[in-house]
Amino acid sequence: MTVALAGCGSSGGSSDVTLTFVAADYDVAGGESSKKYWADLTAAFEAENPGIKIDVRIESWNDVDRKVAEMVKADKAPDIAQIGAYADYAASGKLYTADQLLSIPVQSNFLGPLVDAGEQKRVQYGLPFVASTRLLFYNKKLFKEAGIKGEPTTWEELREDAEKLAQNTDVTYPFALPLGPEEAQAETMMWLLSGGDGYVDPVGRYAIDSTQNISTLEWVKTNLVEKELTGPVAPGKLNRKDAFAAFTRGEVGMLNGHPSLMKAAAKANIDLGKVAMPGRTGKPKAAMGVADWIMGFKQNGHKVEIGKFLDFVFDDKNVLDFAGQNDLLPVTISASEAMQKDPEHQDLKEFLQELPTSILPPVGKTSWAAVSESVKQNIGKAVAPEGDPQTVLRQISQKATTAENAE
Repeated sequence: MTVALAGCGSSGGSSDVTLTFVAADYDVAGGESSKKYWADLTAAFEAENPGIKIDVRIESWNDVDRKVAEMVKADKAPDIAQIGAYADYAASGKLYTADQLLSIPVQSNFLGPLVDAGEQKRVQYGLPFVASTRLLFYNKKLFKEAGIKGEPTTWEELREDAEKLAQNTDVTYPFALPLGPEEAQAETMMWLLSGGDGYVDPVGRYAIDSTQNISTLEWVKTNLVEKELTGPVAPGKLNRKDAFAAFTRGEVGMLNGHPSLMKAAAKANIDLGKVAMPGRTGKPKAAMGVADWIMGFKQNGHKVEIGKFLDFVFDDKNVLDFAGQNDLLPVTISASEAMQKDPEHQDLKEFLQELPTSILPPVGKTSWAAVSESVKQNIGKAVAPEGDPQTVLRQISQKATTAENAE
């Protein structure tokens, strides 16, 4: 499938229009499932809308954001992109708003946290495509060997369970803490939320060095890292993919995981348990949610046709088909309710329950990319033996505030 790099000219109607569409490849095994999904969906759409054609180009996640950026820079923006971020395009006035594209029933069907994350200055530009939450995963076999009978519901219980794992099993990582540069911003956010705060304050401004956040990382450093419960690799050098691989080898007692790890663990015959990430004294403020985005570009003037296609994309059947085949969560209320009732997806039940109250990273800020990178590169230092959480968080926060003020 190829993409035409320019549209067929502006059109206010719905005849003789070709929409260019760049989408990400979700098939981690290198197969054709994403290509087949979009081929089937666009064929069905074109059959119902004979005046509109969809040219689809599937790109790997390693390349798709960069390639769309190159197209936009060359004044050859696609009509639709399904990628990881929308904020820069929204801020530069290149995107249609959600209410310019979608019918009212479709727009009102998105889950609340995903709508909030798709907004820039209270206007929605990013349309959530698929979503996920994070839970605490644990190895049931190792828990049994360590004599642990329940699941941790507080930080203190988590520490006690990690100590039992260290003392009574040969586990390599009682609690794997991946604060390496691959995905440290996500692991950090899970802990900040479980400590009662997060990256931003209630009005949406960065508050990375809040008292609660400092206290959270001090607890992690003192109770997990300094007690040698996080394994032989320093958290600042442990990447998520390596932690996940170690979990599938049976070397990890506990870690924060997402749905795709379930399938890998099952293939490796790991008996996996999952529970909401414990809070300081009980249930945390919220789970961390994440989403990938789909958006409509203004350049070719195909607002009506883009809207028709996106209304079709967000039909429950299409939403459920894609989420189900990729072990991800649907982004609409109706599809989420349908998945919860489906026995085939009972392994996603705990994730689905957390999503409606989850909190996503501040992806609507154009500064977030730089702030996220700063967290990735520096947060591991906060829990290092010579590290100081307050100093590290303050340095990251100062850079974040400067970037935010420049938006």
